[in-house]
Amino acid sequence: MLLRILTAIILIPAVVALVWYGPFALIAALAALVAILALRELFALGDRHGLRGFRKWTYLCAALMFYAQYSAGLAETHALAGGLTLVRHFPGAILTVEMVILIFFFGCVGIGIATRRPLPEILPAIAISAAGLHFIVFPFSFVVRINEIEPYGRALVLFTLVLVWAGDTAAYFVGKFLGRIPMAPALSPKKTWEGAFANLIASLIVGYFFARWLQADLISMMLISALANIAGQMGDLIESAYKRGAAVKDSGSILPGHGGMLDRIDALILAVPVVWALYLLTIRGAG
Repeated sequence: MLLRILTAIILIPAVVALVWYGPFALIAALAALVAILALRELFALGDRHGLRGFRKWTYLCAALMFYAQYSAGLAETHALAGGLTLVRHFPGAILTVEMVILIFFFGCVGIGIATRRPLPEILPAIAISAAGLHFIVFPFSFVVRINEIEPYGRALVLFTLVLVWAGDTAAYFVGKFLGRIPMAPALSPKKTWEGAFANLIASLIVGYFFARWLQADLISMMLISALANIAGQMGDLIESAYKRGAAVKDSGSILPGHGGMLDRIDALILAVPVVWALYLLTIRGAG
């Protein structure tokens, strides 16, 4: 626990400072690095099942995915008369998410045809590579899109981080001292419904304070908080399934006291796209 607390004391202020003051390009690059480290750990879990993915190709496409999301924020939109919209793309904003997915697919096909691996390994390799890109990289890359929402992007990234951090902390302590009813014993025996409820309440409290700070619609922010929290808890559980299936406690050991990078961002992976989508649909859409 002491090592866990010390790591958090060092990392949390650094992450907050980066989000609040860092250039958008640097934040996108570091987010891509985090995703690739998590992807690396997923491949290590896959190795325990005999799923040897196309690692280098997937890492490259992961970096391209974050560049594509960053590029999407470089587009300047102007509303014209008659309901028309003019979109101006800046130099360098030439890659889209759809293009990256197509590049990834055709690359996997090419590697599968040209590789010297035994034929029974081709399908598992494509499967674990596609799973990594679609279940880790793609949803987590929306942190870049959140960051580029004007004028509250940085605050919304902090909101997403604090929402998950507060929920995880509440779930840990309430589950440890008051938890009685197992939530998903087959996936994570220590998780309880009491902890899950505390997780949700903590996220709603975060949503309330951020709604006041951003002067946003309270009901919309509470809805975003609730659904993002539920998505985050689902992300936590599915990562527990990955680890339990591979018979390991942590996805890695890169963060002392916290396990691997995938362990740290499992909830964020699914919470991030929910915050992005619901903010655009509710608060910005209503504006």
